[in-house]
Amino acid sequence: MSVTSRAITALILAVSGAACSLATNVRRNTDAIHASSAAIDANTAAVRESTASTGSLVPALQGVERLRGPMESVAALDPTLRAVAGLSEPMTRLAALDGSLQAVAALRQPMVDLVAIGPGLDAAAALGTPMSRVAAMRPSLDAVAALHASLDMVGGLQPQLASVAALRPAMERLADLRQPLERMAALEPSLSRLSAVGGILERPLLLVLLAFAALAAWGAVTFLAVRYAIVSAGRDRAGAPAAVGPASRLS
Repeated sequence: MSVTSRAITALILAVSGAACSLATNVRRNTDAIHASSAAIDANTAAVRESTASTGSLVPALQGVERLRGPMESVAALDPTLRAVAGLSEPMTRLAALDGSLQAVAALRQPMVDLVAIGPGLDAAAALGTPMSRVAAMRPSLDAVAALHASLDMVGGLQPQLASVAALRPAMERLADLRQPLERMAALEPSLSRLSAVGGILERPLLLVLLAFAALAAWGAVTFLAVRYAIVSAGRDRAGAPAAVGPASRLS
């Protein structure tokens, strides 16, 4: 085969390949065009539906336009809303207190009753100073508490105390005797001396001895008196002549 034949064959093959490739490209482009047309049709339908929907939204948009003033007012509340948003954590903690708040709510009636006893509480508050003085008496109260056993014994004396209480009329009559008893008490010295004499009278031997002692004392006194009288008389007699002698000599 000559070179010319080979060239012609190669050219034919090249043309055939180009023709096949062109047909394939044309087919692909045609399919792409059909797909694009279908997409355009779909988009057109979607646009039509959107247009219809937009037309139906016109009243709603007009209502939104009427909300412009309230929305501006709400926008002016932005700091307040931010402050409210800042309460998220406290509100969360408050929500965690739901059980406790319910328990507090259950105390409504007791709190109402507590309010009803307000005057009594005021009176109790006015007792602060007396209660302080009572607190200062704690040592004394402790000492009284230590008398518990003794007080129990005193409690056991209730029948006897009742008997003593039954003596009240007699005690009142005894109280009426106060003045006579006071006068009798004024006689205590005399009664004491009389009781001493009575003691002597109860001892006859002592009485006799006292009598002898009294007689002896009386005898001694009498003896001394008589002796003194005799001695005085003797002195008078002895002194009388001496007094007469000088007188006679003087005469």
